[in-house]
Amino acid sequence: MNQAVTVSREGAFATITLTNPAKRNALSMDVLRALTDAFSEVSHSDVRGIILAAEGPVFSAGHNFGEMKDTTRENAQELFDVCSHLMQLMHTIDQPVIARVHALATAAGCQLVASCDLAVAARSASFAIPGGKGGLFCHTPLVAVGRSLSPKRALEMAMTGDPITAETAYVWGFINAVVNDDDLDSAVLELLARATRGSTESKALGKRAYYEQIRMTEPDAYAFASAVMADAVVSWPAQEGISAFLEKRHTEFGDR
Repeated sequence: MNQAVTVSREGAFATITLTNPAKRNALSMDVLRALTDAFSEVSHSDVRGIILAAEGPVFSAGHNFGEMKDTTRENAQELFDVCSHLMQLMHTIDQPVIARVHALATAAGCQLVASCDLAVAARSASFAIPGGKGGLFCHTPLVAVGRSLSPKRALEMAMTGDPITAETAYVWGFINAVVNDDDLDSAVLELLARATRGSTESKALGKRAYYEQIRMTEPDAYAFASAVMADAVVSWPAQEGISAFLEKRHTEFGDR
């Protein structure tokens, strides 16, 4: 594992942490590959949920401009392809992924938060996609941010480049909760515990189906979701859940 990314585990949850505060946890090519490896590795384990965290005064400053200076078109394409693959991988793995945001998440760092299934931020946190202030618009970060916000809010962030506070991010629906800094860890664990209860098999199917149908037209989404749910209702987890409800007992999921 790259020294700028570490993986730890406590109980049913794994934590993937950006650990290069000296570089503002920049998402250089090697860090993006290390994150991809970390998520892939953890996704194939028996953990029930994944926390994405960071160390230092900045959650992540996004791409490393040092890599972009005088780069070639080919190298730039590879960088953004690797980054895009990571963001999409986070949507295809079975486990819920929650961002633990304690400081500024900017550009591709903000994209990273937007790509998590859930996010909790400390009051000291802030979010920005600042390319609109300069000469390189945040095209790829806006893909994720634009799917987490209304068009007007997403374009406000992208066009002005101004950071928004954690409180504003919560009001806009970009994060699930904003809490006092001292309460961040407990709030993350509490939400992840609620998000991982029940059948892991059912949850994984639900997560994948959500990201599939959200891109479709309403008629196509209903046709797709109806087929998925018809398959799901005859599965063991669904039948166990139905039986437990009818028999007024606790479920006994042995999956994963």
